[in-house]
Formats: sequence, structure tokens, C-alpha cells
Amino acid sequence: MTVRFKKLSEKVGNSVPSPFYATKGSAGVDVAACVDETIIIEPSKWVKVPTGLALEIDNTNIVGLVFPRSGLAYRNGITLQNAVGVIDSDYRGPLEILIRNEGPTPIEVKNGDRIAQLVFVPIYQVNIEFVEQLKETDRGSGGFGSTGV
Repeated sequence: MTVRFKKLSEKVGNSVPSPFYATKGSAGVDVAACVDETIIIEPSKWVKVPTGLALEIDNTNIVGLVFPRSGLAYRNGITLQNAVGVIDSDYRGPLEILIRNEGPTPIEVKNGDRIAQLVFVPIYQVNIEFVEQLKETDRGSGGFGSTGV
């Protein structure tokens, strides 16, 4: 499968790394900030950070999912405002990352900083059907901890 990236900024490939798999076993490609000036994210605030990229997923059964980078989460308390970003196969706009600072101190995002990872996974569009009764299971309607710790 091929995903095509379009450079929206001349910085991509120069001062901003192109999307890449950090290791042979990486599930996602790292994406970096493409900014003119350092962005400061105050604690409990979020910012939309551009990547200088747009992309084309050429398969309607694939979705791009944007996840936080675990090292940034661990060291700096950085996560994504929307938990996981969803890039539909028919979206062609700019790839921007909603970064949230959950840490106690302001965080700087500089040009070229790796800020998120993008994972491509298969999806299914299902038929939606309304019914009067759902099939019974052993679990039933138990949720939120009903299966134990």
C-alpha cells in the first residue's frame, strides 16, 4: 500500500524531517513540527501544530491514526487533545497535530521536533441496523470494571 505525502512547506526534507519509521519494527511514522517560530504550550493548554504536509491514503479501507509519542508523554506530559487523531482516506487538507500539555511546566515545540506518530490500519464500514433486542452474552450489559481488575 502507498501513502502519498505532499510537501506544503519547503522546510520539509530540509530543517523538518520527512515522515519516517524510526526503526525496522516501528508501527508508525514519526511526523515533525513545521513552524516559523517556537510554540510555547502552557500547562493544561493545547495548540494546533502544523507539519507542513498533506497526505493521500489511496485505499478507502485504510485510516491514518495519529498517536502521541510515548517518550514525549513520559518526559514532558505531552499528549494529543483529541486522544487519537483520525485521518480519513478522502481527507486532503493539511496534517496538523493537536498537542496538549498535561505537564506542570510550559513546553516548547520547535521547528523539526518530532511531535506525533502516524499509524495506518485497516477499517471496516459496517451496515447499521436498529433492532428491538440484542443477543445475550455471559457479560451482558456490565461495563466499567464489571469483568474484574
